[in-house]
Amino acid sequence: MRVLVTGGSGFIGTNVCEHLVRQGVPVLNLDIAAPRNINHAAIWKQVDICRAVALHEAVFDFQPTNVLHLAARTDLDGRTVADYAANVQGVENLVDAALACASVARVVFASSRLVCKIGYAPAGETDYCPTTAYGESKVQGELIVRSRAAGAAWDWLQVRPTSIWGPWFGVPYKLFFDAVARGRYVHPRGLRILKSFGFVGNTVAQLMAILAADKASINHQTIYLADYPPIDVSVMADLIRRELHIGPGREVPMGMLKVAAKLGDLGKALGWQQPPLTSFRLANLVTPMVYDLVPLQAIAGALPFSLADGVQATVAWMRAHGGLP
Repeated sequence: MRVLVTGGSGFIGTNVCEHLVRQGVPVLNLDIAAPRNINHAAIWKQVDICRAVALHEAVFDFQPTNVLHLAARTDLDGRTVADYAANVQGVENLVDAALACASVARVVFASSRLVCKIGYAPAGETDYCPTTAYGESKVQGELIVRSRAAGAAWDWLQVRPTSIWGPWFGVPYKLFFDAVARGRYVHPRGLRILKSFGFVGNTVAQLMAILAADKASINHQTIYLADYPPIDVSVMADLIRRELHIGPGREVPMGMLKVAAKLGDLGKALGWQQPPLTSFRLANLVTPMVYDLVPLQAIAGALPFSLADGVQATVAWMRAHGGLP
């Protein structure tokens, strides 16, 4: 196996590359940005996936058997799909490069849960309901894969990561750990919130299982990527507090959180880059987010890390990297 990872300098990509390096699997990270983990400099090649010729050359030179396409623009700040060229033109370029490389046997494309609005349960793999330019760009990326890779000699699968967290993460999920650590996280009073979140250690194990699965079990599917079963947000917050040896959290009425979210909206409109709470984040927090993970579980089986394991590993990483107060 020779694995090409686009976006290997990002959060999930960094963890994937670390796992492959430790396993002795030849791996190449194609990314426009330098690696987050400085120990990965030797496996990084600076390539912009929107530059077709450079991407084709890099893929052909490495001759991968497997491709994990994780490269994307993932923020929600863009106003139109045109702002997300990496998610549309980049996907098209990657498909074309893989089609031109005879060594490729399998390609896994990362999409996003935001191809549908929060709380929307899609009726099928092509039932879309995005509410952001980012989500729409991911819809277009999925459709490009379905159309351009339909007759490919290699098999493919699309994954929609939900809310993945863990070592090497950044905004927004690192903010949750930071808020709990600083005593700023307050839970809506009396509300039990279930979420299909995913610890990145489990995500990597699931992706490795997908790379090793037989063709019939994965080919031409689109599945969600998260831990099973869903977690209770208040339980996760309590585990973080326990790991940090701090006292119990607070609960406040939903009305107070709505007021704080409106103030965050105003602050963002005035130029505040990362207000603690906005209406979008509040809706994201309180809306149940539970996905059908039966197809994923059939491929990946039991998870190697519990919620407590993931929290412990993440807190340890944050301590080691100066990410805790």
